[in-house]
Amino acid sequence: MNPYASFLGNRDPRSVIASTPSHLAHLIHTLGQARVDVAPAPGKWSVREITCHLADCEVVFAFRLRQTLAEPHHVIQPFDQDLWASHYSAYDVESALAVFTAVRGFNVKLIQSLPPEAFSKPVSHPERGTMTFDTIVETMGGHDLNHLAQIERIAAG
Repeated sequence: MNPYASFLGNRDPRSVIASTPSHLAHLIHTLGQARVDVAPAPGKWSVREITCHLADCEVVFAFRLRQTLAEPHHVIQPFDQDLWASHYSAYDVESALAVFTAVRGFNVKLIQSLPPEAFSKPVSHPERGTMTFDTIVETMGGHDLNHLAQIERIAAG
């Protein structure tokens, strides 16, 4: 089960993940420094915090992609995003965007280099069950679209 697949619709996840860094940078630039720290509601993440989360997740995705390719039937280690977010005050939006952009570029190059059979390599998630390398890529794309939509709503408000 991929909770982020519905965000993709008929979009190609590889195209989505390749375009996200520039889309995110554009949204951050449009919002401006004064608005990136404004939370849309109490208990909701600001654009800076969403960007930090995307950077954290990209590091996690980098590990998951490589472990899935390297190990037979790798078991993914889940993480608590809210516990990780407790340290986001240490980071500015530019640093988070730089990490996200660099690691995403590295991940896209890896994904683009793979033969078709790599995408059917199985991997297990303790909460979501058996999936494939391709499911991780789909998750990346859907996750991006979910958070980009959040940022677009903040920008529109």
